[in-house]
Amino acid sequence: DMAAAAKARGWRYLGVTDHSRTAVYARGLRLEAVDEQRREIERLNAADPSFAVLAGIECDILPDGSLDYPDEVLAGFDFVIASVHSAFRQGEAEMTRRIIRAMENRYVGVIGHLTGRILLARDGYAVDVAAVIAAAAATGTILEINASPYRLDLGWRWCRKAKEAGVMAAIDPDAHAPAELDYVPYGVAVARKGWLTAAEVVNARPAAEALRLLRRKTR
Repeated sequence: DMAAAAKARGWRYLGVTDHSRTAVYARGLRLEAVDEQRREIERLNAADPSFAVLAGIECDILPDGSLDYPDEVLAGFDFVIASVHSAFRQGEAEMTRRIIRAMENRYVGVIGHLTGRILLARDGYAVDVAAVIAAAAATGTILEINASPYRLDLGWRWCRKAKEAGVMAAIDPDAHAPAELDYVPYGVAVARKGWLTAAEVVNARPAAEALRLLRRKTR
């Protein structure tokens, strides 16, 4: 359904990034479900070569900065987004080390919703965003602009700082249903307000080029 909705909107590809297994509240994928999903994606891609479904994952960053799946599992995805979904009360230094450790993993292409904020509901956790941006530049990690109107994270002010550091962005709708794919324009507005152009947005590029950037750390 999500692939059909994306194609109907004129998109050329869609990245599917379910939660990983620790996120039981979101029906995170057990290892056997990862294999099942991959087979379904391969079937869809074989049936319609004009549209690509990319097999990604939103992998939890655990409290110590390790990841929810081992490297041999992460290596099997087309791309990996790593995000914090727990232990929000860690201090700034600890949270910053936690995220930077995740960025040092060669399979992590993107850090999702960096500050963890939910607008009008929850402040972001304590994190040194400037230090994370510097680490993103050093490791070649992309930062997500989460286009959900409840997140808009990375914020536009930090987008400009990321651009100045040479860090690329990925504009993602955080869609959990087909209609939420229409959140993308909110993320585009954040990027524009942060002085980004299409050159700084990884998924403004064709699928093959975007994948090379998402997986450049593995090379």
